[in-house]
Amino acid sequence: MKKILITGAGGSPATNFIRSLRAMKEKVLIIGTDENEFYLHRSEADISYLVPSIKHSKYIDFLNYIIKRHDLEFMHVQNDAELQVISQNRERLNINIFLPRKETVALCDNKFETQKKWQKNKIIVPDSMLIRNELDLKEAYRKFGKKIWIREISGAGGKGSLAPKNYNQAKIWIDFKEGWGKFIAAELLSENSVTWMSIWNHGELIVAQGRKRLYWELAKISPSGITGVTGGGITISDPKLDKIAQKSIKCIDENPHGIFSVDLTYDFNGVPNPTEINIGRFFTTHEFFTQAGLNMPEIFIKIAYSEKLPNIRKRINPLKQNLVWIRGVDFLPILTDTKALDKGRRMRDSILKDL
Repeated sequence: MKKILITGAGGSPATNFIRSLRAMKEKVLIIGTDENEFYLHRSEADISYLVPSIKHSKYIDFLNYIIKRHDLEFMHVQNDAELQVISQNRERLNINIFLPRKETVALCDNKFETQKKWQKNKIIVPDSMLIRNELDLKEAYRKFGKKIWIREISGAGGKGSLAPKNYNQAKIWIDFKEGWGKFIAAELLSENSVTWMSIWNHGELIVAQGRKRLYWELAKISPSGITGVTGGGITISDPKLDKIAQKSIKCIDENPHGIFSVDLTYDFNGVPNPTEINIGRFFTTHEFFTQAGLNMPEIFIKIAYSEKLPNIRKRINPLKQNLVWIRGVDFLPILTDTKALDKGRRMRDSILKDL
């Protein structure tokens, strides 16, 4: 039986991964961790631990304690913040991981640098610029026109994004976010956005599937209308998208290895423009593909364990088109009490004291 560690286990991205592992024929022991004492109680792992923040000096030591305690073999991360820390400290972890190169992970965390790389390789992307001061912001409006898009350089879920109505609104927003030097401005594209999720093994494309987003869940509560929470998605197959997504990946890493989930938005000429690569992880709602018949986490695990892969009908877009996934909040209510919260804290503090 495989023994797997999954971080951020109380969050939607990890939950979809856990559910995909449960859909495999073989049984898997899943140990979950989460630094949020409330999210921890939503975890569907077999055993879950409250862990210190990724900023804590003992974070890696804490993970190694859990790895040793349960004799764990493999580790997977489904959120960007933890993934960056795990990637940089991979040699310190006493467990196998299946990640792209450190340099690739770090590059994909910086959307501005990623876009510069794409532009250099003549991939059509929304024209953008770094906003370091008010002069840069004024130049962005002169360059891109009245409709621009601003967002933070790093982070998921459309972090800090806004389509401001005018210069004053953009300035106030960046001031509020203390974002000078941390924001980029870009020309505004259409609302037609897609994701191309793929798994690679030492430069070989194993499988990929396209999905179009139908709408954002909870869009009304976000200033930009983008929440990072897909409400509905539909399977698609677009040869133009397939070609651009692969080229976007290959110019970031000539020998891709691991998971590369490319986000793209169509411009008003019908060309998909890459906007970011969610590196080393599947997009949040990947259980969609699992339930539709393409269990990408299972394929990912098989590669990591050097095992024979399940039959893949075709490598690019094996699922039928027009399959729809509609979702809201993924979790059933959990009934718990303060004693359960205290238990998690005491266990965490006890382990930290012994490290």
